Amino acid sequence: MEKLKKAAEYAVSALLGAGADKAQVSVSSGDSEEFNVDAGEFSLIRSVFSSGISVKAIKDGKKGTAAVNRLDKESIDEAVRECMESATAGVPDDAVTVAEKEINTDFVSGTLTPDKGAFFDSLIRFTEDIKREFPQIMVEQLIATYGHGKCVTANSNGVLFTEEDGNYSVSVMYSAHDGERATSFNSFGFDFLDPNTDIMNTGIPRTMFSRAVKELDAVPFDGKFCGTAVFSPLCLSDFISIIEGSFAGDYALIEGISPWKDKLGLPVANDCFTLSVIPNDDRIVCGEKVTADGYRSENFDVIKNGVLNSFCLSEYGARKTGLARAKSTSGCIAVAPGKESFADILKKIDRGILVCRFSGGEPANNGDFSGVAKNSFLIENGKLTDALTETMISGNFADMLMHIEAISADTVSDGSSVLPYVAFGNVTVSGK
Repeated sequence: MEKLKKAAEYAVSALLGAGADKAQVSVSSGDSEEFNVDAGEFSLIRSVFSSGISVKAIKDGKKGTAAVNRLDKESIDEAVRECMESATAGVPDDAVTVAEKEINTDFVSGTLTPDKGAFFDSLIRFTEDIKREFPQIMVEQLIATYGHGKCVTANSNGVLFTEEDGNYSVSVMYSAHDGERATSFNSFGFDFLDPNTDIMNTGIPRTMFSRAVKELDAVPFDGKFCGTAVFSPLCLSDFISIIEGSFAGDYALIEGISPWKDKLGLPVANDCFTLSVIPNDDRIVCGEKVTADGYRSENFDVIKNGVLNSFCLSEYGARKTGLARAKSTSGCIAVAPGKESFADILKKIDRGILVCRFSGGEPANNGDFSGVAKNSFLIENGKLTDALTETMISGNFADMLMHIEAISADTVSDGSSVLPYVAFGNVTVSGK
């Protein structure tokens, strides 16, 4: 860590010496141990080492940035030169700045020393579990990693944060096969701290593989109806990412095109809905400690009981709009669970669709969207029935939030989010 601190201090000093009015740097180093499985067989074991520095300078109201992946003096000097050239060629903007000083802190989290033997044994058990329980599942690729990293954030205002963390992660891409029949690829991933984790029983793999096997019998949907769309936890994450970017993020608010631009403090969702960003929650594995702008990360509510509490603005976006900066840039999200089980929610739906993956472009400025529901299932008379081939769904994201019919008590935690199933009304499902 001392080497990173010295590199950060040197870079800030060099930027100021080169004429910067303000300067901020982030210096990092990391190492990882990686195991790969391809087509169901272990194919690669490797160690990876990395380091780098990103620098930002502000001169005469103009911002410059640069980055290099080495930490020797010559490489840092080159980054400083590139950064100052970028600033000189920039356009003045009163909203650019660097973070104000808070209480400088050393953050340490996660598992700092790997147990490669225990981790490998867990992976062996997992691959054996797949073959035994789900012989129709083909693991196209599995990437399992232990990652350990260090980072220093420093600037000309006296900010000095250090971070060190380590964790395990598994990412799986798979499909189901039975003779001539095969499903499309799907994937999931999650982070954890214990190398002895029983991966199959974490709450994600068994559900995903079971559904994939059922998708071997997928049928096209014929017809059209307006009903309920239940978003699975993993799909809900993508839905919320779109909402945050299109309704609550920098671009939408700076350009004044967000449907929520005048909604702060007003209802934007059913009062059963609470959306939070939770980098410091115990369920988040090695969550963000320092924001991308250089501030200490904090938990906060975007929507509380249906009311818009905060936008998701960077400091630049906040200064451009006159609104408050978000307390975290992590993307570590949670939706407060409801009181009903997923099974009980299904029982109340006459006709709908369980959406497990969604593919579509950005919504219109008013929230209208249209896209393809993949790896999804028809809901009829309170039960999941047919697995569906790719099926069109459409609606309005803002309207869907106001017409939430139920939120499950069941949640899925993948180390970076904690999400339930959410049933949205007023969604149109269209077949051939």
